Amino acid sequence: MHDVLKSVLVPIHREGWPFIAIFAAIALVIGWIWTPLYFLGFLLTAWCVYFFRDPDRITPVRPGLVVSPADGVVQMIERAAPPEELDMGDSPLTRVSVFMNVFNVHVNRIPVDGGIVKLSYRPGKFLNASLDKASIDNERQAVRMVTQDGRTIAFVQIAGLVARRILCNLSIDQQVRTGERFGMIRFGSRVDVYLPDGVSPLVSVGQTCVAGETVLADLAGHEPGREGEMR
Repeated sequence: MHDVLKSVLVPIHREGWPFIAIFAAIALVIGWIWTPLYFLGFLLTAWCVYFFRDPDRITPVRPGLVVSPADGVVQMIERAAPPEELDMGDSPLTRVSVFMNVFNVHVNRIPVDGGIVKLSYRPGKFLNASLDKASIDNERQAVRMVTQDGRTIAFVQIAGLVARRILCNLSIDQQVRTGERFGMIRFGSRVDVYLPDGVSPLVSVGQTCVAGETVLADLAGHEPGREGEMR
């Protein structure tokens, strides 16, 4: 029973409380206008609570492991140049894109141990985050970091169709650990991870990732990229 309650009564991210209060107030107003609408208001408020949940995660801590920064599905794995504002050159790197729908946990986590060396916010459009051109056209927050062994890795929070705010609580020269919370995106979005050249992803397109837990890559490994199939 304790485990069941723990899985249901998860912590709520502090950014969520104002929205939960607004949804609850709207529920009371529309319910006062027409009683049957109380049920609709309750459902919307419950969804808002669910959206802003912030559960703890068990992060693998072996040096070199790159974990998913977001809950969601691996939408794309392809070669692409990092965002130009990160000053990483225009040579293509392997990019792993994790798409979050409105039912995923939206708290984002640090993918690997290291230090933050560059942050860049760029306003843009709010296209469907599952589209490839969202990496270029959409509002985004890009982060470049250097791992403990001196390798460069980048990750980018990308706003989606209904997302209207990206939160990133990082600062230049900040030392971070794998799996630490660093921000979130409201409401439905995507996070891209650009792996160092020569590093193969250990996930497949269509695979479901858990932020802070699913291993995307191993900087110290030499395993070739994996393929997956529906079974």
